[in-house]
Amino acid sequence: WQAVAMGQRMFVAVVPPDSVREDLEAFLDARPGLRWSHPHQWHVTLAFFASVPEHRIDELGDRLATKASKRHTVTTALAGGGAFPNPARASVLWLGLDGGTEELTHLAASAHAAGAKVGAPPDGTRFSPHLTVARLRPPIEATKWLRVLDSYRGPAWEVAEVELLASFLGEGPGGRPRYETVARFPLGRVGEEAAP
Repeated sequence: WQAVAMGQRMFVAVVPPDSVREDLEAFLDARPGLRWSHPHQWHVTLAFFASVPEHRIDELGDRLATKASKRHTVTTALAGGGAFPNPARASVLWLGLDGGTEELTHLAASAHAAGAKVGAPPDGTRFSPHLTVARLRPPIEATKWLRVLDSYRGPAWEVAEVELLASFLGEGPGGRPRYETVARFPLGRVGEEAAP
């Protein structure tokens, strides 16, 4: 059966706490004009796997737990806007991260390696830390929206864990994807800035 053969769509992500999502939601709600992403979908993707073999999901979790235990916690905040592929024909608007990006880049590389080891090579290119706030169909000229996003700086929070999530296309509100947390993996070392 095709669905079994294809495996599970999954990704590893940093999910902001409720207080951070509520702050961003209040900021975006006051700026109508675009269909903003749903707050329950907000996350920073570290690695995306289009197809994880069902019989290797537990092994992927074990590998991610080991990798996470060797990484530092970091403090970060959502700040600064951007667009993919560019502001002139933006199909995605996003907020960047201020703080912790070097450690998160190492964590993303570890997650990529874990996926590759279980037969789920990661999709995408080099890790670019961002949180998607809008997907635009058709693409738009987004300079004014980038000015709006550039004015935002959210509350800082400590990234102390990463999550492995399953993605179910079209099952969420309004035909959006539905995400389900499969496991959480604590980061094992206190952040570098707190080290003596």
